[in-house]
Amino acid sequence: MSHQLLTVNSGSTSVKLALYEAGPGGALTRRSAEHHDGEALDPQAVLGALNSKLSAAPAAVAHRVVHGGTRFAQPTRIDSAVLSAIEELAPLAPLHNPAAVHWLKAARSLWGADTPQVAVFDTSYFAHLPRVAAEYALPAQLGVEQGVRRYGFHGLAHESMWRSWCRLYPELPQGGRLITLQLGGGCSIAAIDRGRPLDISMGFSPLEGLMMATRSGDVDPAIIPYLQQRLAQSSEEIVELLNRSAGLAGVSGSNANPTSLLADASPQSQFAVELYCYRIRKYLGAYFAVLEGCDGIVFGGGVGEHAPGVRGRALSGLGWAGVVLDATLNEAARGGDARLSAASSAVRVHVIAPDEELILARAAAALVETRS
Repeated sequence: MSHQLLTVNSGSTSVKLALYEAGPGGALTRRSAEHHDGEALDPQAVLGALNSKLSAAPAAVAHRVVHGGTRFAQPTRIDSAVLSAIEELAPLAPLHNPAAVHWLKAARSLWGADTPQVAVFDTSYFAHLPRVAAEYALPAQLGVEQGVRRYGFHGLAHESMWRSWCRLYPELPQGGRLITLQLGGGCSIAAIDRGRPLDISMGFSPLEGLMMATRSGDVDPAIIPYLQQRLAQSSEEIVELLNRSAGLAGVSGSNANPTSLLADASPQSQFAVELYCYRIRKYLGAYFAVLEGCDGIVFGGGVGEHAPGVRGRALSGLGWAGVVLDATLNEAARGGDARLSAASSAVRVHVIAPDEELILARAAAALVETRS
């Protein structure tokens, strides 16, 4: 029997919806997709409009939820207790978890308890990081006892890239040693050893790690009280600045798009891109050490898939590590999956578009399977 499944991939100001058909043998086929943007999206109205096109309620609904804390290490069926727990985690992901809760509640209101729903957490792929990668250098009473640890984010994207990589190179046991880069508005890089994440640049919050479109990435924490005093602002206001007024947009003073900045000859625009790529290159070197070598590097996300100039600058000077880019292949790759590395490269380099919705659909299909 075939089932219709709905995936809800919500961000702070956007949502991607996709309908899948789950056929015999667990085969999943995407039947339709929608993308909505806006600060004032009404989940009830958006899902209601979608429902009016359906002949029947979905067999299951899967939701992407950014933060699962330490409690949710795998996809979890949503009930009132789980919903409350997701709401309690809102202080750790204030831009995303509250938005996800709105979509969860709207779906429950629209389709009722007879339609099962599952939460798939962006943090769960990194729930079992090695302790040396998961903990900060803090005493327990300030760190793990308070929930202050490195959670990691973009888990659906990194897992999707790893799965696609494994299909490309089945001769590498579980994908071998892989570095995945999710470069979009938010940016992260992960070190994956045969399917097991060993490290991820994002930590306690999505603010840590690489330089991003409007987020600073790594900064000295002493900067926050210093700026509080200098600017007469609260710590919350300073963190908001680091999230929304830093990164490429803040350094360039004009633009958060690295492709546009590359085309701008002004020194500040060029410096913004160079800093962005330098941060990537620095993390790449660190993850070569963490993995004790590397079999492949994968770029994903809007920037990773469409910005050859960024990829070229980020990988420059890595010949010592066996990374040799084919300039022609790199320049041609502006969307879709593609190989970028030269034939002589010891490290394979690819662009692979993450498919977060497929990860969600698998979780929804598994939920239906357990009920049948």
